[in-house]
Amino acid sequence: MTVQPSEPSPRPAPSGELRASHDDREAVVEQLRDAAAEGRIDFDELESRLEQALRSRTHAELAVLTADLPRPDSPESGPPLVLKGGMYGASRGPGRWDVPGHVIAHGGVGGVKVDFTRVECRLTEVAVEAYGETSGVTIVIPDAWVADTTGMDPGVGGLTDKTTTDRLPGTPLIRLTGSGGAGGVVIRHPNRRERRKLDSNPTQS
Repeated sequence: MTVQPSEPSPRPAPSGELRASHDDREAVVEQLRDAAAEGRIDFDELESRLEQALRSRTHAELAVLTADLPRPDSPESGPPLVLKGGMYGASRGPGRWDVPGHVIAHGGVGGVKVDFTRVECRLTEVAVEAYGETSGVTIVIPDAWVADTTGMDPGVGGLTDKTTTDRLPGTPLIRLTGSGGAGGVVIRHPNRRERRKLDSNPTQS
């Protein structure tokens, strides 16, 4: 029996040579239009760059078009959201709120709840530091989101992870770190009571 030599596995393309998606091209188009509105490029140059953006096939070709423009502010580069339970507790959500790239929750004496169920988040990943301390931290995420809790120290109060792995494309990953402390940390999807509120008020802000 002759053993055929195995073919080498294809090597991943450098990041600049990766194929650009419709969303990638649209993001560059928006950045170019903003630059023209700010007076950074004139109309003729805008038209030329827009044509090139729509024809671009790779990330490298798109990057050339915005290399001389300031990077737009992004939630990832902003300051973290810090919630402290204090004596009376603290919460964010379930209404709509701007999600930064980094959230820090200290349970304190009153506890903290962070509810992402009504937010619109375009980030690919949100870092959440949760410190249960005395009264714990509860994090609620939509059904389509998933969480990575491997960096979490359960502490005395423990970590309760009731999330699933059924992530939809385009939804963020919650990367959970911190310590359970005495109160513990819970991350889960909406419970029945919360689901009833979501169903009865789907557009609540």
